[in-house]
Amino acid sequence: MDPVPTTKYAKSGEVNIAYQVFGEGPRDLVYVPGWVSNVELMWDDPVLSSILRRFASFARVITFDKRGAGWCCRPTTNRA
Repeated sequence: MDPVPTTKYAKSGEVNIAYQVFGEGPRDLVYVPGWVSNVELMWDDPVLSSILRRFASFARVITFDKRGAGWCCRPTTNRA
């Protein structure tokens, strides 16, 4: 199993939005999570992580936490 991608942060106004980029391919695929999101915990779900790894086999995948969910609005350091 591949390692979990590194979580990075992008500034959006006054908050930081957590995001991950992984995979390789000629196209970018943006995975927009449902009404609840957490870019790090989604890798604990075997079905979702399998789907994301499949996407990453043919595309560069970008996923993110929505404002107020997951690791959004956290300091710009990864959790330890």
